[in-house]
Amino acid sequence: MINIVLFGKPGAGKGTQAEFLKEKYKLTHLSTGDIFRFNIKNETELGKLAQTFIDKGDLVPDEVTIKMLQSEVEKNPNSAGFLFDGFPRTIAQAQALDAFLGTKKEVITATIALEADDEILVARLLERGKTSGRADDQDEDKIRNRYQEYNEKTAPLMGYYKEQGKFYAVDGIGSIQEITERLSSVIDNL
Repeated sequence: MINIVLFGKPGAGKGTQAEFLKEKYKLTHLSTGDIFRFNIKNETELGKLAQTFIDKGDLVPDEVTIKMLQSEVEKNPNSAGFLFDGFPRTIAQAQALDAFLGTKKEVITATIALEADDEILVARLLERGKTSGRADDQDEDKIRNRYQEYNEKTAPLMGYYKEQGKFYAVDGIGSIQEITERLSSVIDNL
């Protein structure tokens, strides 16, 4: 089983690349954003709980997010592996994910970061914001704030996975096909 964590700042192309990787390697794509939206829309017990925090403007606690991910993993017992997109975002979340996978006799195989210059990513998101309808892709200050949050909270995860020998950086600039080939090269050599 291959379990991959896909990292990258907003606009780095995680969602686009996840689509190709899940098909090529027959992985179950677990996007925390998609999982949250599904649970909230369908008013699941966890969705209702998450909504109470969101309504107050608070971050959803790790334990709720982990339970949602665990539920998705449980729904896919015959998966060839999982592609985690948007999770973990902190070392505490990574440790919780490791502990959960350990109960399944599984581990994170690799973490791959799509790296790109902030200025290129800001331009990408502003362009995406013209058609996506996402307010957070239309305001440069909000975009830069998301990058600062990424640097403060998510970037330390790189050290966590480097210590385990599971961290790989991939150049996230180029054509979609070029980036897919770079990612595939890493995965094929695991």
